Amino acid sequence: MHRVAVLAVEGVAPFELGMPSRVFGNARAEDGTPLYQVTVCTADGMPVMSDAGFTIGVAAGPEALAAADTVIVPPTHAMPGLLRGEPLPPALAAALAGIRPGARTVSICTGSEVLAAAGLLDGRAATTHWVHAPDFRRAFPRVRLDEEVLFVDDGDVLTSAGVAAGIDLCLYLIRRDHGTAAANRAARLCVVPPWRDGGQAQYIDRPVPEPTAATTTATRAWALERLAEPVTLAELAAHARMSLRTFTRRFRDEVGMTPVQWLTGQRLEVARHLLESSDLPVDLVAHRAGFGSANSLRQHMRTALGVSPIAYRRTFQPDSPALA
Repeated sequence: MHRVAVLAVEGVAPFELGMPSRVFGNARAEDGTPLYQVTVCTADGMPVMSDAGFTIGVAAGPEALAAADTVIVPPTHAMPGLLRGEPLPPALAAALAGIRPGARTVSICTGSEVLAAAGLLDGRAATTHWVHAPDFRRAFPRVRLDEEVLFVDDGDVLTSAGVAAGIDLCLYLIRRDHGTAAANRAARLCVVPPWRDGGQAQYIDRPVPEPTAATTTATRAWALERLAEPVTLAELAAHARMSLRTFTRRFRDEVGMTPVQWLTGQRLEVARHLLESSDLPVDLVAHRAGFGSANSLRQHMRTALGVSPIAYRRTFQPDSPALA
C-alpha cells in the first residue's frame, strides 16, 4: 500500500492538514480495498499549535517521513521569516532531509515555502498561492515559479496553490497512480469536482459575474453532450447568444481557460476513460472523444501527458488485446 505522510508544522492550517487524509482515505479499488495509508506526523513527534489556536497531537515523528512514498507539506502561517531568508527550524530541516530518495514530495499552498527553504525546489518548476508570489520569488530566486496555475507536476516534486487546488492535486495524484475511475470514486465520496487541470488559471482578482449576467454554464453542458462532434468556437458562442469576443472573455473569466483548452481537456478525459476501461481500438477511441483521428489523439496525449494512447492503456490494462 502506498504510504502518505502529512507533515504538520507549527502554525499549520487545520483544513489543509486534514485534506490529504480525507481525499486519499477515500481512494479505493473497485473491490473497496484502500489504496493509500495516510499518517500525520510532526518533525519531532511532538504536538504543534495550529493557526486556529488549538494544539494538534500526532502519533508519529520523522520516521514516518523516512518511510513514506509521498510526503505532503500543508501550509503554515507561523513562519513568515522564510520569505525573508530565515532558515528552517533545525528539527524541521533534519526531518525533511530524512525523506528517502525516490519519494514524492508535495506542497499545498504556502507549504511550498517550507520545501523551497529546504532547497527541494531549487531549479524546479513550482507554484504557490498568488498572493505570496512576489515575496516568494524574491526569497527563492532559484525556483521557477508560476503563480498562474493551480498546481505543477515536476515529476517527484509537486506543488499547488491555495485550499481547493490542494484537493485538485490530491485527486490528480490518485489519477496518476491508479487511473480516472479511482480518482472519480474518491471525488464523489468527497463531493468535489473530479477534475480541474493543473494548468487552469488561479482565480486572481477576477470578479464574480453578476447574477443577472449571462453565463456559459448551459453552453458547457451542451458541448459536453457533443464532444464526439466537431464543435466550433462560433457554434459555442452562438449557443450562448454572445459575440465571439464576449463569449471567449466570459468563458475565461468563469472557467479560467479558453474554450478550446477546455474542450480539449474534456475530450482527453473521455479518451483516458475509454483507454482505461475498454478494449476499443485507438482509432475508435479518438473518434468517440472528438479528436477525429488516432494521430490527433496521439499528439494531444503526448502534449498533455507525455505518453501515447497505447502506452497509457498498457499502464492500466497491461493484458488488453486492444493495444493497436
